[in-house]
Amino acid sequence: MSYLPEEAEDEFELNIVPMIDVIFAILTFFIISSLYLTRSESLPVNLPKAASAEVQEQTRITVTVEDSGDIALNREAINLENLQAGVRALMDATQESVIVINADEAVNHGRVIAVMDELREIEGATLGIATQQSE
Repeated sequence: MSYLPEEAEDEFELNIVPMIDVIFAILTFFIISSLYLTRSESLPVNLPKAASAEVQEQTRITVTVEDSGDIALNREAINLENLQAGVRALMDATQESVIVINADEAVNHGRVIAVMDELREIEGATLGIATQQSE
C-alpha cells in the first residue's frame, strides 16, 4: 500500500510593508496639513529685505505700521498714544512677549522710531522687526 505524502503546510508570513506604507502616508498627510494651521496676524505691507532674517517661533503681538503711517495692533487700528496700554493689556501673566513690528518700507523712519520708543518702555517685551528674506 502506498501512502500519499502529506502536503507541506505553508509557513505563515506577516507582510508589514503595506502597513508601513500606509503609516507613512498618514504621517505625511498630518505633517502637510499642519503647515496650513498657522495664521498670520498682520496687515499686508511691503517688508524690506534682509540677508540675516530669522523666523521668530512664538510671536504673540504684532504692531503694523502701514505706508500711510497708520498703526495697527494685532490688525486693529490704534493711536500711538494708546499703543503702550494696548500692548500691556495683551501681555499675559508671564509678562514676557515678543513684539514684532511690521513696518512698510515706504514709512518715514521717524514714525518707526516713535513706535519703537513706545514699546521699549514696556518691561519684559522683546522687540523684533519683520523682514523678508532676500533671495
